[in-house]
Amino acid sequence: QVQPVESGGGLVQPGGSLRLSCVASISRSVVYAMGWYRQAPGKQRELVASITRDGVTSTADSVKGRFTISNDMAESTVFLQMNSLRPEDTAVYYCNVRTTVGFGYWGQGTQVTVSS
Repeated sequence: QVQPVESGGGLVQPGGSLRLSCVASISRSVVYAMGWYRQAPGKQRELVASITRDGVTSTADSVKGRFTISNDMAESTVFLQMNSLRPEDTAVYYCNVRTTVGFGYWGQGTQVTVSS
């Protein structure tokens, strides 16, 4: 049973910051990577950032320089620090856990709304 749980979403003004967290009840020995996806209204779900068990990170062009992903593999936890938020960042943010055998587990998502 693996159910990632996200937290940290909310309503912020443009230029503000949020820090998302995701915790998964899974052994670190079977985790290959963890990442964040988002889905805005009327848009497809897109990969925002990911990080492997070895700490190799990747971020989408749209958030480079503003978002930073980090992890604590001992606790199967991933974070997303979001700075300089823009209205177009408004979306439901989902945590994904990828196992060493290629299977992914999804969280229920946390809403991020950037608005004046």
